Amino acid sequence: MSTTAVERPAPRGAPEARRLRAGGLGALVVVLAIAAAVSLAVGPRALSPGEVWDGLFATPDGGEGLTEIRLIVQTVRVPRTVLAVVAGLALGVGGSLIQGYTRNPIADTGLLGVNAGASFSVVSVIAVFGLTHPFHYVWFAFLGAAAAGVVVFGLSSIGRGAGNPLTLALAGQGVTVFLAAMTTAVALSDQKSLNALRFWNSGSVAGVGFDVIWPVTGFVVAGLVLALTTLPSLNLLNLGDDVARGLGVSIAMSRTVGILAITLLAGAATAACGPIAFLGLMVAHVARYLTGPDYRWLVPYAGLLGAALLLVCDIVGRVVVRPGELDAGVLVSLLGAPFFAVLVWRGKFRSA
Repeated sequence: MSTTAVERPAPRGAPEARRLRAGGLGALVVVLAIAAAVSLAVGPRALSPGEVWDGLFATPDGGEGLTEIRLIVQTVRVPRTVLAVVAGLALGVGGSLIQGYTRNPIADTGLLGVNAGASFSVVSVIAVFGLTHPFHYVWFAFLGAAAAGVVVFGLSSIGRGAGNPLTLALAGQGVTVFLAAMTTAVALSDQKSLNALRFWNSGSVAGVGFDVIWPVTGFVVAGLVLALTTLPSLNLLNLGDDVARGLGVSIAMSRTVGILAITLLAGAATAACGPIAFLGLMVAHVARYLTGPDYRWLVPYAGLLGAALLLVCDIVGRVVVRPGELDAGVLVSLLGAPFFAVLVWRGKFRSA
């Protein structure tokens, strides 16, 4: 079977469908750009577009007033805006991939245990080494997330039912429960770890500098590259393993690369922001509604939707409880919990 045959698109009316989907992607990019601009202007001190512009390009010797604006824009709002876009993109793509590889429409990136692995690593290094700065523990959080993903994938690949999507889900749930119990035990035994876990577990894009964002972005880019290489085979895997194998897809290789991509994406986002539940779940379903089941379109849509949604939730969180802030992860959960309940109520779990 030739490569062209394996990658042939499935939908009918392909030229018109491609134009519509490409237009939709363009519209999402515009929405994301507008949200990013608003994110730079909204906060405890509202800034005009002119002030935002001056703050972006001001130099340190621009005068007292301009220096204050520069600090607000360049050191506070630009980093949290960039992190919201990067983390939202990663969680959106990861959510759509995990639903595809498990053929489970209520799957989220937490299914692989990455959230639990990152949480356990954070409290452990704080309790043992006293590391409390995000730049220090983000690396351990990522390693914990990656290790949990490897363990889950390894457990699902041995014994009866190896490689089965249900086996993957069960292995992920088992590892998650175990790590959550260990995290609670460590946190309750160390007050410093408990305080850090409370802050980190809320899921926030605030308070993280570019010293953390740039390394995380590198992992996200690597995950995105791997994800894009698996999309044609993922389409065929969702037709069933036998069909995919008959069309020349290496199922073991495709799933391995896919799980690695999900682990990089979800692990990096979780390490930087803390666990943000339901984001990947929601945007994957919205993207599927807009594009259909073709993952070559579904995944980019989910990524852009995830970035836009996390950014909007962060903006709203700065406004609704002034003069304080509500973490973006809390708002995403407030949206995601009823969304999940509706999915279950409608019986979506019965079909992949």
